[in-house]
Amino acid sequence: MSVERPGAWTRFMAEARARMAEGVPLESSGTLTRLTGLVLEAVGLRVPVGAQCMVGMPGQAPVLAEVVGFSGERTFLMPAGDTHGLCSGARVLPCAPDMPGPVWGEPSRPIRRTGVLRLPMGNGLLGRVVDAQGLPLDHRGPVQDTVLAPMARDRINAMERDPVRQPLDTGVRAINALLTVGRGQRLGLLAGSGVGKSVLLGMMARYTGADVIVVGLIGERGREVKEFVEDILGADGRARSVVVAAPADAPPLLRMQGASYATAVAEHFRDQGRHVLLLLDSLTRYAMAQREIALAIGEPPATKGYPPSCFARLPQLVERSGNGLQGQGSITAFHTVLTEGDDPHDPVADAARAILDGHIVLSRALAEAGHFPAIDIEQSSSRVMHRLVPDRHLELARRFRALYSRYQKGRDLLQVGAYASGSDPALDEAIRLQPQMAQFLQQDLHQAATLEQSVAALAAALDPCRPGDV
Repeated sequence: MSVERPGAWTRFMAEARARMAEGVPLESSGTLTRLTGLVLEAVGLRVPVGAQCMVGMPGQAPVLAEVVGFSGERTFLMPAGDTHGLCSGARVLPCAPDMPGPVWGEPSRPIRRTGVLRLPMGNGLLGRVVDAQGLPLDHRGPVQDTVLAPMARDRINAMERDPVRQPLDTGVRAINALLTVGRGQRLGLLAGSGVGKSVLLGMMARYTGADVIVVGLIGERGREVKEFVEDILGADGRARSVVVAAPADAPPLLRMQGASYATAVAEHFRDQGRHVLLLLDSLTRYAMAQREIALAIGEPPATKGYPPSCFARLPQLVERSGNGLQGQGSITAFHTVLTEGDDPHDPVADAARAILDGHIVLSRALAEAGHFPAIDIEQSSSRVMHRLVPDRHLELARRFRALYSRYQKGRDLLQVGAYASGSDPALDEAIRLQPQMAQFLQQDLHQAATLEQSVAALAAALDPCRPGDV
């Protein structure tokens, strides 16, 4: 033993000098000391926030975790898998650079020690359904024709982005005519549960004029993933789509990572000059996942239980969408926002309205009346519509809104018979055009309406005696 120890020490020092000369950091590890709720605490670990680590015991499958904070010598990690079987004293090992994993197991994806998570990007994702780690969920074999790219991207200078100037055809008549969307615009779809958000997203996925569609199903029911892909998206929509699914039973870290991954995939195709439609369902579940993580590591709650970091994370995610550099592609994004209890002043909804370029509100009362899509025109708006459409179209939309709002305000008088015809000429006109306006706002799920057809139908609804034109 006395002879082997100097030789082993000499070899270790020689390997350490070689690694230092190559710029490769020495391996460090920590020890798991506490598991409380969702958070793992380790000591002896010197890694930056965002670094990926493996936590495990000899003879057991390791658990992938991400560093989310620290306090003195304690490092806080959020697991990306089941923590069953872990105990105090488990080894915490940072994932080595460009290596498949630590010595006792392999993570699902190569990860850099610097904390930059790399996941598959490329044309091989088209038509596939993957999870938040880029692993296939559709039982169609491994994902091919992809490259591993970092999730983190440099922010685009706001002065270098192309402005939103070109209208985008969504295939939905009410949106095309009254809430015209621009290529590169970011909108919110605000609604309570069960009002038709997913179905409306499916319509836009099938009918919108985009090169690539990226769908992020974040924190939703697992049953809805297969239904959205097979029933709502359909074969035609799926062929040019990438679906990233992180259902409600996924750990909060994977739910947040799924939203970031879907956005990163959209950025990858935008950088190739393609026009991308990003459908993220939902932004609220993303905020809830961040709330779970923040509260678990001790951040104090603020507005309705949401800590301040939630409202800081939202613009960081949303601002990644939009037009790219001049002459490059674009990302037109629809982020759904779940208004809890149908409260339009939900804190996440308020924050989303402030950072998005418009919002579409779905009404439960309209949905219960069989009105689909249940878009509340009075509460919805597109902040860039006036830059996208000609004056004639803008005037038709303004007149439609005015008449529709006038009818809604006088509806109670009409129902109780307290209104006498001729008392209000504007209300008389709104009553006369109400059947045409209601028919215009409704649309069959399997029927598309182009932008030109939508504007013509808008003109016809306001003047039934004359064919619509612009």
